[in-house]
Amino acid sequence: MRQPIVIALLSGSVFLAACEDSSKASVSRAIDSVTAVDQQNMAELMLAAGDPTEAVNFFALQLENDPDNLTSLRGLARSLVRAGRVSEALPVWRKTVAHPQAGHDDRVMLADTYIRANDWAQAEATLNEIPPTHESFDRYRLEAMIADSKQQWTRADHFYETAAGLTTRPSTVLNNWGFSKLTRGNPREAEALFNQALQHDPNMFTAKNNLALARAGQRNYSLPLVQMSQEERAKLLYTMAIAAIRQGDTTIGRTLLAEAIDTHPRHYEEAVRAMRALEGQG
Repeated sequence: MRQPIVIALLSGSVFLAACEDSSKASVSRAIDSVTAVDQQNMAELMLAAGDPTEAVNFFALQLENDPDNLTSLRGLARSLVRAGRVSEALPVWRKTVAHPQAGHDDRVMLADTYIRANDWAQAEATLNEIPPTHESFDRYRLEAMIADSKQQWTRADHFYETAAGLTTRPSTVLNNWGFSKLTRGNPREAEALFNQALQHDPNMFTAKNNLALARAGQRNYSLPLVQMSQEERAKLLYTMAIAAIRQGDTTIGRTLLAEAIDTHPRHYEEAVRAMRALEGQG
């Protein structure tokens, strides 16, 4: 008479055990999910604000535990580029691109790294493997640079313009476009592009310096009306002085050098050396 009760109790125990197993599995999946989110957040943090060397060490350690993790591969490749270790970044980017879950943006970043390594042919070949339907700021930025390197000016202008329209922060690409115009001997159009770059990023000193060059290229030796510190003012005066001297406007160059020396908040060694050389003292 007790057998059915025993069977019932056993059945209940099995049911409870099954529930416990199910509950443990759910908790385990939840923990795994949280861990994955934490790892992703940490990866993004290391890339956005971490010291490049620390980021390299972080992602390298992650890959020791999980060698085929795509996020860690990308993170290591990007961190190596940030740390200036381009030759080490290339094989990591190649491994990233070979990953079955890699996307077109990974190949774009591989092309970017080839350019940083001065391997323009391989960069172009890498971009050519990406279908034309993949449209991104970085893709067109690199296409513009490659066209520039081949002096395909119309093509370069098209890609620079397209890239600038695909980002809310176009200052860098506008500066590159302006420098391209400057090297082609078109300082007026270059000046307009540098001004546009500074409208988006008033603190971009490279664009300020290039703007000074563009104005000097038109024999306009007055400083541009842009936001600048005292030290930046001295550096722009020096840039224009050197440009003036190279163009044969020696008297103007000497005046600008003297002003740069007087303006700089500290000793301006480069300007002093240039002045001594101009005066035949060194």
